[in-house]
Amino acid sequence: MTTTGKIRWGILGPGTIARDFFAGAAQSNNGPVEAIGTRNPDKPGLAESFPGTRIINGYEALLADPDIDAVYIAIPHPGHAEWAIKAAEAGKHVLCEKPMGLSAAEAEAMQEAARKAGTFLGEAYMYRLHPLTAKLIELVKAKTIGDVRMIKSSFGFAKLPFDPEHRLFSNKLAGGGILDVGGYPVSMARLVAGIDEVSGYLDPDKVTAVGHLGETGVDEWTSALLQFPNGIIAEVSCSVSLAQENVLRIIGTKGRIELEQFWFAGGKQGGRSVIRIIGSDGSRSEVEVDEPRHLYSFEVDAASDAIRAGRNEFSYPGMTRADTLGNLRVVDKWRAAIGLEYESEKYTSRTRTLRGDVLTRKTNKVTRGRIEGVPKEMSLAALGLMEFSTFSGAAIVLDAFFESGGNLVDTAFGYGNGLQDRLVGEWIRSRGIREETVVIGKGVHTPLCYPDVIAKQLTVSLDRMKTDYVDIYFMHRDNPDIPVGEFVDAMDAEVKAGRIRGPVGGSNWTRERFNEAIAYAERTGKTRPSVLSNNFSLAEMVDPVWAGCIASTGKDWMDWLGEKKVTNFAWSSQARGFFTDRAGRGKLDDAELARSWYSEGNFARRDRAIELGKRLGKDPIQVALAYVLAQQGRVVPLIGPRSLAELNHSVEAFDIRPSQDDVRWLERGDK
Repeated sequence: MTTTGKIRWGILGPGTIARDFFAGAAQSNNGPVEAIGTRNPDKPGLAESFPGTRIINGYEALLADPDIDAVYIAIPHPGHAEWAIKAAEAGKHVLCEKPMGLSAAEAEAMQEAARKAGTFLGEAYMYRLHPLTAKLIELVKAKTIGDVRMIKSSFGFAKLPFDPEHRLFSNKLAGGGILDVGGYPVSMARLVAGIDEVSGYLDPDKVTAVGHLGETGVDEWTSALLQFPNGIIAEVSCSVSLAQENVLRIIGTKGRIELEQFWFAGGKQGGRSVIRIIGSDGSRSEVEVDEPRHLYSFEVDAASDAIRAGRNEFSYPGMTRADTLGNLRVVDKWRAAIGLEYESEKYTSRTRTLRGDVLTRKTNKVTRGRIEGVPKEMSLAALGLMEFSTFSGAAIVLDAFFESGGNLVDTAFGYGNGLQDRLVGEWIRSRGIREETVVIGKGVHTPLCYPDVIAKQLTVSLDRMKTDYVDIYFMHRDNPDIPVGEFVDAMDAEVKAGRIRGPVGGSNWTRERFNEAIAYAERTGKTRPSVLSNNFSLAEMVDPVWAGCIASTGKDWMDWLGEKKVTNFAWSSQARGFFTDRAGRGKLDDAELARSWYSEGNFARRDRAIELGKRLGKDPIQVALAYVLAQQGRVVPLIGPRSLAELNHSVEAFDIRPSQDDVRWLERGDK
């Protein structure tokens, strides 16, 4: 920062919205803008549009400029994530024009980069920082119209004439209404619905939508219905081909509030806004907000104040990081409901990481090793994708796992009705890393647990993944009514056919049944089962999570794994949240968690994990994962993060290297 304490702003991208920000910064307490980064510095009119600023050739050069503290990202939507991540890595604070990312997954990746860098990151919904919004919040909190029951809002305009190359109609540039303007009514609805919440916003528990996708594949007009846990319902709509009324209506038990063009307040250049209050008895009154300052000046000051104070996000009612993610999750559901996917999100287009890199291993954070039967070096933890439904979201986490050293990926015929197979296959093909990746495949789940199903389901899985083989194969369940040799024969046939190129085994198998399988294979010269996938964690499963689940905990199991040279690929290796704040003595909100994991023995182990975590500066769930990793090569944990943040948190467990004394103490409390 300068000696005056002002934030030295740069703008990345010199488009229309950049000119609005520039004008706002000129009227802020923390402006003006110092420099503009552009890929076309010779473009006519730049000097006139941004008088008094330095024109810098290229985005990289702007980020490298030591005289810039913070950047406003004003480029088209698909570039937001890449350049926000690069800006954070360059130590720059970021105010990103909405939407922060194309999805909540992208926004979270941007937030993770800022978290690691210790920099500010905010989403530029300028109306949230304007005095008009503060006055509206005041009126709603004061119960001026009683308790809110419904919210109706739209942001729609007609971009004429229709131009398929314009960014608003370009699928490649993530055009259409939802990302460009739909987030405004969604964010306002969540703000009003959550007026009494500590966070200041509330996320809907149900989102339904309909819409029209035009000839270029973007949403030209669409509406969504949001249902909130407190009973409030919001109707929101947006358009780029239809001019709409654009009035915010907040309807309560004692009347309603109406406000025209709420996101523009009194106009970009400042002016008078009128909040109309219509009582249920027909009475009418008006509240005026007269603000001469430029609409965008308030977000410049709010971001600058946060940066100077050392905060990494906006203060309420600005968009906090959690608020941004909640808003984009609603937008994700809205898009999914109308079938809207952008070209840049497809695996055929997104062949690089979100940062724009060719995928490579960057660190050795995730330890690698070898097991018998797998010729490749593999990571000693496997990543599953149960929580992901889109390629773009899954790829962010898969890329980060691979960059950290992870290359073991878990999928199954039955996961997501084949979605996980497809996501894994698309990721591998788009990155060109089949030979560098170890793929776990599974099939034959109850009730279709028969020998002839192995080949049939493997054929389908391989076709979904568009690959010729899996590296490791598990039967997803056992069927004791079938002679074990028939299953061994069926898996051996796939090994000989080259469709399984590594070890085979079973998930949720007993030791007795596995011993029979090993004995049969050795007697007949068939492929010897050598991998197991049963539950194993620091917390012992009290009651099976699902019917037929088997846990392989305790000395007898560990001795058996060593004797038989079997590796256990452990599911629920972190006990499904038992080592987080979701669990605890007396916490019974999560019935499955309590049923499957609550016991005095487990709580004692949890207490010890908390104690060790405090000594090491780690969380207990990281200690729990480190415990699994410390099982002398006999156990490989399967992890299923729901987000990039959860993956990064889990990966930090590899920093913990507990001694065998620590392991015994975590298990039994022996010093």
